[in-house]
Amino acid sequence: MLISDIMVYRVTAVDMDASIKLVRGILEESGFHYLPVVEGKKLVGMISDREMLKWVSPYIGTLSETERDRDTLKKRAHQIMDRNLYCVRPETTIQAATAMLLEYHLSALPVVDQRRRLKGIVVWRDLLRYFNDQLEAQSLR
Repeated sequence: MLISDIMVYRVTAVDMDASIKLVRGILEESGFHYLPVVEGKKLVGMISDREMLKWVSPYIGTLSETERDRDTLKKRAHQIMDRNLYCVRPETTIQAATAMLLEYHLSALPVVDQRRRLKGIVVWRDLLRYFNDQLEAQSLR
């Protein structure tokens, strides 16, 4: 089976100049752990919810919040995104993608075409669900 068989095709992404306030809001409201960053349709980076914890002041929304804390929300996506990306193509096998996740200690893989245009995303849960379905199918035989 191929990544195209299990990947999520409808992916929310942000532009490089999106504010961290916007990125934070999307991550919090959607429950996503990763947000692709694009320039046009080309994937240029990823922001994780863990990265947000590093960059946004923990005092936002508390009585201790200061102007300096609020300023952390004015940064732009391109300032905090991870530019060192591991990507797969839709025709990548599920086994190859799983090996990449394990080898590089990843939780998600953006799916891109040969021009690096974002086509979808696959996360470790998608792969786990696939392998679980395979095991269930074998046990029914």
